[in-house]
Amino acid sequence: MSPSSSRSTRGLAAPETPYLFRPPRENPPPNHLIAYSDGGARGNPGPAGYGVLVKDQSGHKLAALSQYLGHQTNNFAEYQGLIAALEYALEAGPKAIKVVSDSELLVRQIKGIYKVKNLTLQELHGRAKELIAQLDWFSIQHVLRDSNREADELANAAMDQGRGRAGGERMIDRGIRNGIVAGASPAPPAATGSGEPQEFEGTVTRGGLIRLHHSELPEGARVEVRLKNGKK
Repeated sequence: MSPSSSRSTRGLAAPETPYLFRPPRENPPPNHLIAYSDGGARGNPGPAGYGVLVKDQSGHKLAALSQYLGHQTNNFAEYQGLIAALEYALEAGPKAIKVVSDSELLVRQIKGIYKVKNLTLQELHGRAKELIAQLDWFSIQHVLRDSNREADELANAAMDQGRGRAGGERMIDRGIRNGIVAGASPAPPAATGSGEPQEFEGTVTRGGLIRLHHSELPEGARVEVRLKNGKK
């Protein structure tokens, strides 16, 4: 996001293997995701956040992911955006994704062209490699910032909402396509207006998110979460 930090050309390497993952097939599989990812920090380091817009192979918007990260660097935020996109692909499917980023540094480090010297980024780089290894197909592409505006707006929104806090929970808007995630069955709407307490079954997923089973809650609904002991 920052021309000064994300576009650095230092650390150029000539690795034995040009990619840290299997070289992608020339053509992606029929069903795959495209994730436009961006991260930034105001002040570098400063209030940081990332934004990721996920689409299917036809260009339909599936989800918008964003999170305020506290006081961090641009590159830290860029990596967190990449990791969020990879985790989404593994959780929601299909396990095939093309990541589009305007951080040349991130893209070249993932491809193995640049070395990762920063200790914090080394940990995030290792996490990204672990997730990539679990995918059926992966590709990453660098684009100019003008081609990544929607992800940039999500990242800035996360920074706007999170300023003054030490950190924030990841926000995922899956309601872009009428509340339906590609590959999932439509969930019946939850009953509303009765005034009586209602119970729903759900599962806590990675990142502390709660995914309801066969139900949806209306926007703005007030909820109380109770954890069940034991296994089903």
